Amino acid sequence: MKLNELKPAEGAVKTRKRVGRGKGSGLGKTSARGEKGQKSRRGYSHRRGFEGGQMPLVRRLPKRGFTNALALITEEVTLSTISAHFKDGDTVSVESLRGKKVIAAKTERVVVLASGELTRKVTVSVDRVTKGAREAIHAKGGTVVEPAPAAE
Repeated sequence: MKLNELKPAEGAVKTRKRVGRGKGSGLGKTSARGEKGQKSRRGYSHRRGFEGGQMPLVRRLPKRGFTNALALITEEVTLSTISAHFKDGDTVSVESLRGKKVIAAKTERVVVLASGELTRKVTVSVDRVTKGAREAIHAKGGTVVEPAPAAE
């Protein structure tokens, strides 16, 4: 393959709409802008969310609730997920879960839930383990390591 043989993917390039080139083109006279109105005039531009003077949707909807920007991003991991991604004797931690792409890179806290069945003997060292998950881990001979308290 040479540089002069490169072509864009099929359907990736569309020909430009040439407006104002006479009646026969189908885009003459008003150049596909319709008859009258604000959008038919030259120099028209509108801001994002503008609805022609009508009260915009973002202002019509009720504003309720609160999203804490400082809240820690938490993800839940089930016992069946741990069984699928870890071997016997492995340590399940936030870093190991990130490394295996089980949780997102931006996740700051992990909670292990008792959903599914644990088939491996693992050591779990995450922020929180539910009571049912803790019992299932101990039943398989695994251990749960409590996290160190955060320094304030």
